[in-house]
Amino acid sequence: MTDTPELPQADDRSIVERAKAILLKPAAEWPRIAASAETPGEMITRYAVPLAAIGPLAAFVHGQVFGYGALGFSWKPGLVAGLGSAVATYVLGLVGVIVLALIADWLAPKFSGVSNRAAAFKLVVYGSTAAWLAGIAQLIPGLGLLGLAGLYSLYLYYLGATPVMKVPQDKAAGYTAVTIACAVVLYLVIGGVSGAFLTMMGSTTAITTPDSGKVSGALSIPGVGKVDLDKVQQAADQLEAQSKGEAKAVAPDALKDLLPAAIGPFQRTGVESGAVGGLGSNATGTYENGDNRFTLRITDMSAVGALAGLGAAMGVSQSKEDADGYERTGVVNGQMQSEKWNNADHSGSFGRAIANRFMVEAEGDAGSIDQLKAAVATVDAGKLAGLAGQ
Repeated sequence: MTDTPELPQADDRSIVERAKAILLKPAAEWPRIAASAETPGEMITRYAVPLAAIGPLAAFVHGQVFGYGALGFSWKPGLVAGLGSAVATYVLGLVGVIVLALIADWLAPKFSGVSNRAAAFKLVVYGSTAAWLAGIAQLIPGLGLLGLAGLYSLYLYYLGATPVMKVPQDKAAGYTAVTIACAVVLYLVIGGVSGAFLTMMGSTTAITTPDSGKVSGALSIPGVGKVDLDKVQQAADQLEAQSKGEAKAVAPDALKDLLPAAIGPFQRTGVESGAVGGLGSNATGTYENGDNRFTLRITDMSAVGALAGLGAAMGVSQSKEDADGYERTGVVNGQMQSEKWNNADHSGSFGRAIANRFMVEAEGDAGSIDQLKAAVATVDAGKLAGLAGQ
C-alpha cells in the first residue's frame, strides 16, 4: 500500500492568532506558513489588506486630532487632504508589498534558494507583520519610539528566508541584506510619490558573491542617490549575530565608566544605568553648571543599531530651520548624526552613532550647541566601539 503524500492545508486561524504566532514564535511559525496552501491573492486580501491599513489610518487620526508641528510651528491637514493622503499611502503600500514579493522571488535563486512566487508572497506578507502593527505608534504623540518595533520585521525576513525560500542558512543574511536594501529604496520612493503613478528605474553596481552570500557595492537610484550595500550587509550581519546569541549588550557598568566626572565647567551630579536583558543597555550622567543642566547618555542599541547602519547606507538626511532654531540629521564620517537647537531657551541635543551600534547623546540647557557637541566628544569612541567585541 502506497502512502499518499500529505497535501498543503489551508490555514483557518484568525488574523489575530496568526499575527501573534509569527511575532511570538517565528521559528515555529515559518515552517507552518511555508507548508500552507494559500495563494498570493488570499494572503493579500485576508491578511495584508487589513493590517496594512493600520499605519495610514493611525496617521490620519493623528493629523486630524493632534496635528503636526516642529520648531514652534504647528498645523493640521484638512479633512479631504488628510484622507486622500491616507488612501494614497495605503494603496501604494499594498503595491509595494507586491513589488517586493516579486523582487524576493527573483533574488532567491541568486542565493541558492528556490524561485517560488507564492512562497515569496508568504515571506513578504507575513514578514511585514511587525512593521504594520508598529504603525499604531503614529496614533498618539509620544509613542513614536514604539515605531522601532517595526524593525522586528527585518529579523522575521531573516528567519523566514530558509524555511520559505529555501535559501541556505549561511546565505540567509546576504539574501536578507539585499531584500532590505530593495525594501528601503522601494518605500522611500513610494513615500515620495504624490501623483497617480510612479516609475522606479535604477542602475546597480552591486556585487553579489554566491559562495559567501554576501553583498557589496552600491545601488544607484535616480532622485534618491546611492545605497551603500556594504553597510547594508553589516546591518544584516548584526541581525544574524543577535539571532545566534553572539551579540550581547554591553554591561551598564562598562558604559557608566566612560562618563566623565566633569565636562568643562559642568560637574557630574548623578548617574543612572540599566539594561533590558541582552537586547540593550544604557548609562546616563547628569551635569550641572549654575542654571544650566544637561544629560549625557550612552546607549548600546545592540542589533537594533542596524537601523543606524541602514540610515548611513541610505545617506539619510533632513534639515529644518527657522528664526527659533534648527534640526539636522545626516551622515557624518559614515555614521548617523543629529542635532537640534532652540535659540529662545538655549536648549538642544546632539547625538551621534558609533560603530553603527552605540548612540552617544547630550541633551539639555547649555551656552551653545558647541557645548553639547563637546560633551559627546568626551566619550572615547575607540573604547566604546571596543566594548562591542567583549
